[in-house]
Amino acid sequence: MQGDWLYEHKVQYYETDMMGIVHHSNYIRWFEEARVEFLKDLGFSYKEMEARGVISPILYIACSYRSSSSFDDIIKVRIRIEKLGAYKLYLRYELFNSKSGAIVVLGETQQGFLDLDGKPVSLKKAEPSLYKALKERVAQDNV
Repeated sequence: MQGDWLYEHKVQYYETDMMGIVHHSNYIRWFEEARVEFLKDLGFSYKEMEARGVISPILYIACSYRSSSSFDDIIKVRIRIEKLGAYKLYLRYELFNSKSGAIVVLGETQQGFLDLDGKPVSLKKAEPSLYKALKERVAQDNV
């Protein structure tokens, strides 16, 4: 889909359980891996953003498991910006097996923007170039 961004993760052996399938907790980690790389691809790293005084905690997370994945599978994470406000970012995730095409997980997160004292901060004011880059992706998604 237009405006979507893809991240690829190769399933590691240590991410599986006794049944040989990926433990459910790893999908949440892959949301974060993809989100960090997504921002980096836009030209903004979490580390730099935090160094400039803006942190972005998860306020809400949901995950719907559809099928399993196993060691050595390549899982693609599709990210879509659902909504962007000055104080919150809403993302959707679709994880699918690159070989079979099967949807593995559907998810969503809501993140806030805070200063280092934990007070809400407007991303639009604190990091206007990041806000603009994200807003442009929202515009692409809604075409």
